[in-house]
Amino acid sequence: MAGRVVGVDVGGTFTDVTLLVDGELVTAKVPSTEDQSEGVMAGIEKACAEAGISPDEVEEFSHAMTVSVNALLEESGAKTALVTTEGFRDVLEIGRQDRPSLYDLGAEKPAPLVPRRRRYEVSERTTTEGIERPVDEDEVREVAAAIRDDGAEAVAVSLLHAYAHPENERRVAEVLREELDVPVSASHEVLAEFREYERTSTTVVDAYVRPAIDRYVGGLTERAADAGVPQPRIMQANGGITDADTVRRNAVLTVLSGPAAGVVGASATAGAGTDDQDAGLVTFDMGGTSSDVSLVRDGDVERTTDGSISDRPIGTPLVDIETVGAGGGSIAWVDAGGALRIGPRSAGSDPGPACYGWGGTEPTVTDANLVLGYIGSSTSLGGELSLDERAAHDALADLADEAGMDGPVEAARGVYRVANANMTRAIRSVTVERGFDPRKFGLVAFGGAGPMHAVSIADNLDMDRVVVPRASGVLSAYGLLAADEKQDAVRTYQRSLDAVDPDDVDGIYADLEEQVLGEISAPDRAAVERTADLRYAGQSFELSVDVGESFGPHEAAERFAAAHEVAYGYRMDEPVHLVNCRVTATVERAVPDVEYAAGGDAMKGTREATFEDGVYETPVYHRERLPPGRTVEGPAVIEQDESTVVIPPTWDVRVREDGALVSEVGDE
Repeated sequence: MAGRVVGVDVGGTFTDVTLLVDGELVTAKVPSTEDQSEGVMAGIEKACAEAGISPDEVEEFSHAMTVSVNALLEESGAKTALVTTEGFRDVLEIGRQDRPSLYDLGAEKPAPLVPRRRRYEVSERTTTEGIERPVDEDEVREVAAAIRDDGAEAVAVSLLHAYAHPENERRVAEVLREELDVPVSASHEVLAEFREYERTSTTVVDAYVRPAIDRYVGGLTERAADAGVPQPRIMQANGGITDADTVRRNAVLTVLSGPAAGVVGASATAGAGTDDQDAGLVTFDMGGTSSDVSLVRDGDVERTTDGSISDRPIGTPLVDIETVGAGGGSIAWVDAGGALRIGPRSAGSDPGPACYGWGGTEPTVTDANLVLGYIGSSTSLGGELSLDERAAHDALADLADEAGMDGPVEAARGVYRVANANMTRAIRSVTVERGFDPRKFGLVAFGGAGPMHAVSIADNLDMDRVVVPRASGVLSAYGLLAADEKQDAVRTYQRSLDAVDPDDVDGIYADLEEQVLGEISAPDRAAVERTADLRYAGQSFELSVDVGESFGPHEAAERFAAAHEVAYGYRMDEPVHLVNCRVTATVERAVPDVEYAAGGDAMKGTREATFEDGVYETPVYHRERLPPGRTVEGPAVIEQDESTVVIPPTWDVRVREDGALVSEVGDE
């Protein structure tokens, strides 16, 4: 790893920066800006100034952003057209037979990103066996003219069975690129995998966000170059870093960029705190607008190819993350039945929570934490933002009146409990609902607000250990410094293992391996993993298993049966079918070696803080002055510029050698 490296993660409220200068870690937090690149460069300049270097001395720049996910959530992406096979114009609308809510007859699916009038058909025909009817290029040119006249800003092409035989789709894409001056996303390039709806949806998402990603990454690259900073390397949703040109061509890879970086950072920094816990880690990232939870098992980040954003399927590999709309800026409100609710609406960074003093008046989770004493009025978020305690009390007093509660403190306790309940449910969804016992996991808390809520959430789940990494307030940015470079490729190959020719399968893996190694920066240093998606005959979904360097049908069947037994508790005496071949190439990066040398008087003072069993005069500590080995008994509040750790009365916290805080239930 280079000696001077920077990682920048853009969130809904703040932009987080970690700068490593010859083993010394410098962190910064600045407000996010409408043009995210402005906040990114401001954060880099702030961190460099604190480290005593100029931006042009930075040797490597890694970045995670929210451009694509914002475009999907806000439906503000490009005006997109879809070209598909005749008779398949309505795949996006038909989708799958499942409804968003099984017993709600009025439940509605989100509107397709491409309205029906911008979906065009071409009279080609491809089957799993080959091309039955070639493309009529004159017809495609007529479609291109209609797309041009409609003013589309991007085009998605998804033809029937193009994953198996892409010749027709390839020619359609070539003609459209010749005729149109807009980006064209072809499904065999985006996701060469069967399942028409998911493949089409993923391709449409890629096209929909591609102009925004291209503009943003291009603009950021120019701004960075003007400051002498290297071209950004971008975090993908799969938890790996890639170059800027790759994501400009494959924009869908960035859909969960920031949250993925946080999980990678948690895995890299917190594992040593859970040595005695066989199951692994639950990662808990609470930021300004939402909270993300995920699992790390056996040292590996959990990934999925069955993800979605706003109920729109995305089939490319993603870090498996569950998101709830409960963050520090989430607004508390009372529903029609008189129940207290949190989010999903957020105050964001503009106007922000009431206590920011930027014009916000609605009560948020951050305002509740201030009223409860977890944050002090003298606390400066990000090292520079002072808080208005009176504004927070006023906002909570209004909420208390509406909810019939006894004053702002009671309302703040309610907001805190409801927010914790939302996040507890999210953790149950990635543990209990998948057959894992959360009590066997350690909880890793990070994000600007995560460490304030983590111990109470752990109490709710009977978890007995919480790890707060040193860079917890900016851990997604820190994860960018630790993330490996990664490239994925997939090809559908549907056969019963009894009928598979191992040489054919090895040939597919060889082609996929050549593809990913051609896209990675250092192929000579890349580790290549081959996996297969397998299922029993008649099943609808698959499990992925490692198949080693040479494909063996019998060995693959045995590994699948073992994985099926772990996942579902049983194995079947049924034929096993191969569905997809997958290859991942990884160039490992060393986890940053960060020095931690605490010194000085750690005690900052005391203040009243409200916990479940009463109000305590609570010691407040400066985190960067707590030495390794120090144990602090709860109740306690431990502050740093980017986040605050809250320790209830029944818990203790120990400072690990690397500066991480390990909280455990105190001795009775």
